[in-house]
Amino acid sequence: MLSERRVCGLVGISRSSARYRARRSGDQELRERLRELAGKRRRFGYRRLCVMLRREGWMVNHKRVYRLYREEGLSVRRRKRKRVSRADRLPLQAPVGPDQVWCLDFVQDALSWGRKIRMLATEDAFNREALAIEVDTSLPGVRVARVLDRVTEERGAIPDVIVLDNGPELTSRALDQWAYERGVRLHFIDPGKPQQNGFIESFNGRLRDECLNEHWFLSPSPTLGGPSKTGGSTTVRTALTPPWETSRRRRSGWTTLSGW
Repeated sequence: MLSERRVCGLVGISRSSARYRARRSGDQELRERLRELAGKRRRFGYRRLCVMLRREGWMVNHKRVYRLYREEGLSVRRRKRKRVSRADRLPLQAPVGPDQVWCLDFVQDALSWGRKIRMLATEDAFNREALAIEVDTSLPGVRVARVLDRVTEERGAIPDVIVLDNGPELTSRALDQWAYERGVRLHFIDPGKPQQNGFIESFNGRLRDECLNEHWFLSPSPTLGGPSKTGGSTTVRTALTPPWETSRRRRSGWTTLSGW
């Protein structure tokens, strides 16, 4: 009969490796929490679920989460239609003061030569004050977070809730991380029901009827200052307009929103 030393030498492993016994407890609590999070966020893979677990205080790395993720048979089902947030949606309480609930949405238009532009409109749901309108050809999630940073700095307040739809820019990691770091709850409306974000839809309708449909734009102007509902100023910012176009529009009266 061969000794342990002799067998380990023939196989080429150390004696401590041969004597090792796994001490895993089964990770039952972690498995249950992982299944709960995967059920709430059906479009999240194991990496984003790992981030959520760390936010809750679990000391786990992505490799451990991936192993449990596979053992539990969890996966993100691939589909061709647009990705939307699948978190449970609850009725939103009406705000009782300013800077409690903000709402935002996108408006799309085209320049005279066919180039598409997008506008991100932000509004306070309590007093219907237009906080900002960001204009550019592309507005990804990182840009949306920068706009919100600028508005909160100018107003000196951070909202409790932001109402938004399920567009890819608004369900992005950048905006989710921004809201988590500042304690802001993102309230996603049901897919296909824009009336649940009716305040900003009404504002965007007036913006399109009284401004966009009444003018023929050659390029976005750098700043558009005009009155908001409460008498403040609505700022429209972009970095696409050449200086000569700015001066020409100022002479023609295209750089104000005072007409609407």
